[in-house]
Amino acid sequence: MRIMYFVTVLCALSLLSGNAYSAEQVEVLKRDGLQNEIPLLDNRFRIDSQIDEITLLFFRKPGTPAVILVRPDGSKYFATNAVRDTNIEWFDELSYDLVTIKKPMPGPWQVIGSILPDSRIVVLGEISLQAEPLPPMLFRGETIKVTGQILNDGEPINANLFRDVVSLNVDFVSTNNDSFANFGAGTQEVAEFKDDGRGFDERPKDGVFTGEFKLVFPEGEWTPELYISTPLLQRRIVQDTIIVHEPPFGFNIALADENIDEHKLTITTDNKIVKPETVIFQGKIYYPNNEEQMFTINAAPGETRELIIKNYDWGRYSVELSVFGTNNNGREFMATLPTYKFEIARPIEAVPEVDPATIVEAEQATPIEPEEEKMATSTIVGLIIGGNILITLLGWLAIRIFVQKKPIKIKLSLPFLNKKKHANQDADDTEKNQVDKNGSKNDKSGEILNLSMSDD
Repeated sequence: MRIMYFVTVLCALSLLSGNAYSAEQVEVLKRDGLQNEIPLLDNRFRIDSQIDEITLLFFRKPGTPAVILVRPDGSKYFATNAVRDTNIEWFDELSYDLVTIKKPMPGPWQVIGSILPDSRIVVLGEISLQAEPLPPMLFRGETIKVTGQILNDGEPINANLFRDVVSLNVDFVSTNNDSFANFGAGTQEVAEFKDDGRGFDERPKDGVFTGEFKLVFPEGEWTPELYISTPLLQRRIVQDTIIVHEPPFGFNIALADENIDEHKLTITTDNKIVKPETVIFQGKIYYPNNEEQMFTINAAPGETRELIIKNYDWGRYSVELSVFGTNNNGREFMATLPTYKFEIARPIEAVPEVDPATIVEAEQATPIEPEEEKMATSTIVGLIIGGNILITLLGWLAIRIFVQKKPIKIKLSLPFLNKKKHANQDADDTEKNQVDKNGSKNDKSGEILNLSMSDD
């Protein structure tokens, strides 16, 4: 016999909901007319000898250490024992401990830890997951609502016991049918819901998981799977295969021209999937000049609708679209369509064409001989080089005179001056070499050199 026991803490639930509960106010889960719960007195409880496996869930103060279980013989179970002992599994989370014991020792047990008061062990029967089937006709971009429920022996279970540990997951698994675009797409994890009253969940702690998700994956043949998978519970529902279609709307843009001042976007509805007379469009237009415009297209007979878009010349235009209506199965839907974009290219200014005859006439009117053209080019180059040299020389003179304050020395080398200079030098040399009366030679300095021979 395999029975699952869960220790839950009413005080923990009162802290989450803001209300206070007593043991008498708790709805007791029943099976076969018996109360499936065991009182927890002074952190003690008793396990019957016929139990083959027991699962205990202890809610404690968040952040406190894991609890310690004391067996009837005084030996203890710690969270670290689960690694070495094959008869025990222990999940130590932030605010609770989930412990599964195979062949537990019969007798009185004790739990040590920061568990909250008014705790009790509740026996659960056959746990099952129930969910509404998804619509058979869907298209990409549509928003779908999902509702699921956890049952105990076919009856709704008190969701307060599982708020922190249970969530509902939705996956879409590709059938790998090569006739559809999602061939080989694998599994798409779509959404995860909790019974906490947040997001799209309608009411907290009512035992019902409610949520919405968008079909943003490729069109094709898919198998929906809804499941709860935690250390506490593992249940899965595989629903019938469905086909997700492409959005049943087509677009055609007529751009403005010389005779039309506005762009016109035509939206066509596929009457094989939706009822055109029930369709309502709304959205926003983004213009190239960053201007935004909200719009609404009400329901009307006919499969086509027109949206007038102002012409702001060249640039990129974007149209966001949401659609509401009823499909051919009578189900109302809401969807977000892919953003429609179009772009007006920037106009290119045309260069005026030149008549070749005009060019020939101009060349004939002012003919230039090749030699004259070369001479003109050489003259221009010479003037440019000479001008650069002159500018450099003037710059150097200005720096030397006004910045360095140095005089300009110019040495002239003229032939007639050189001849006069050599004549004066020869006269000086003759005078130096004259011998005085005493046979001495004097130089220009006035010193007398004695050049006489000695008597010896």
